[in-house]
Amino acid sequence: MPATDLPLLIDAAKQAGRIATRFSGPQAQRWDKPDGAGPVTEADLAVNTMLERELRTARPDYGWLSEETEDTEDRLHRDRVFIIDPIDGTRSFAEGSRTWAHSIAVADSGEITAAVVYLPARDLLYAAARGQGATLNGEDICVSNPGIMSEAEVLAAKPNLNPRHWRSGSVPEFQRVYRPSLAYRMALVAQGRFDGMLTLRPSWEWDIAAGDLILREAGGLCTDRWGGALRFNNPHPRLNGVVAAGPDLHPQLFSRLEPQGSGIPG
Repeated sequence: MPATDLPLLIDAAKQAGRIATRFSGPQAQRWDKPDGAGPVTEADLAVNTMLERELRTARPDYGWLSEETEDTEDRLHRDRVFIIDPIDGTRSFAEGSRTWAHSIAVADSGEITAAVVYLPARDLLYAAARGQGATLNGEDICVSNPGIMSEAEVLAAKPNLNPRHWRSGSVPEFQRVYRPSLAYRMALVAQGRFDGMLTLRPSWEWDIAAGDLILREAGGLCTDRWGGALRFNNPHPRLNGVVAAGPDLHPQLFSRLEPQGSGIPG
């Protein structure tokens, strides 16, 4: 099924890009979600409406989980589920930045089997199907694999470097860099542009589902904050952070993390 799902996701992502780029970010109507859940724009909603219509028409037996659709228990009774972030990096989109993405994935019994991360404003389309490798604009990609953590460039928000997250309060001496859009960060590691990424706070499935497969198919390791495999379509669709890197760097990062966590956001 991944082989037939991937072309569907690619076509849907390109349609999403055409819709989103019709809106001018700073001029797009914008609202703040309740409980500090972040902004949403009319572009997010327009993309979500199209994706739900097109994808669910093509695969009526699949469940649906999207940041911009009210969640129901129906998806928990489906073997296969679409996991969607119509625009990952909405705040960047609303500010007029080019760094935002459509993140579209299919989970089969908890494992991602097909995935696309598409940045239309940057003309970057990352894609993967289980067992078939990962690509950027149709060309194969592969993670980097620095042997020494001090030489690595790791994508992470600044709070992740709080000493409370790390054993004995000792933050590793990697070079921290940052890009908006969690899906894009994962794709950049898959591409080998950066060596690793981490987020130590609970993360929504729609932010990381597509990036998880793309990164693993590019030869990387991708786990939660505790080193466990990422499993999707959970009753509460949130995972305990992400640690992702090449096969040498990942265990080095993980071994330095405080095993009991810090209890603070990261």
